Amino acid sequence: MSDEIKKTSKKAASSREQKFFNKWRRLFQYLVTHVFYMIRFKLVYRLEVQGKENIPETNEFIVAANHLSTLDPPLMCAVMNRPVAYMAKKELFENPFMRWWLNWLGAFAVDREHLGVSTIKTVLTIKKTEWVLGIFPQGTRQEPGTISNITKGFASLAKSTKCGILPIGIVGTQVAKRIPFSGKIIVKIGKLIPYTDNVDDMVRLWINEIQDLTGYKYE
Repeated sequence: MSDEIKKTSKKAASSREQKFFNKWRRLFQYLVTHVFYMIRFKLVYRLEVQGKENIPETNEFIVAANHLSTLDPPLMCAVMNRPVAYMAKKELFENPFMRWWLNWLGAFAVDREHLGVSTIKTVLTIKKTEWVLGIFPQGTRQEPGTISNITKGFASLAKSTKCGILPIGIVGTQVAKRIPFSGKIIVKIGKLIPYTDNVDDMVRLWINEIQDLTGYKYE
């Protein structure tokens, strides 16, 4: 793939119009996460979900969870009552199959080093649909037991879009299991962190919530 084509492809993947988040992608995500993955979560990992009553009825919030493994994105989708649009690092969209897969799951590309205008526009677009934004403030997978490498981008997006932040604590996805009932995943959904203009306050409140939900300590 030429550099120009790559550049055009990345730009298109980072900017999503409202029609992109349609019923067909919603159905595809539902089948993948609520059916295929949920069977695995229930059968192998004995999934336990707490706090579903804390999920707001409106979609004016951002789902923000700690990050342990590649199972976390489909897990978050599986426990929510609406489709979740994820930010994915732009490099993933360079692979043709991954680009197709992520597109159908409703994901969009983001530059981790710089949240561009297209990212903010896409998040505002998501707010106009039945979808919600899903994000991992730690950026990459972390070792269990601690909470570290927090970026403020998720709180900045909450401020820019006037969205609250729904904290989700995940425990148990870091160990790959294949034998039925050999694993244990616990997902705890915390209370909504209201939108505020103070980014640092939202970050601090999210960290405190994740510590309470997971038992992990912030470093």
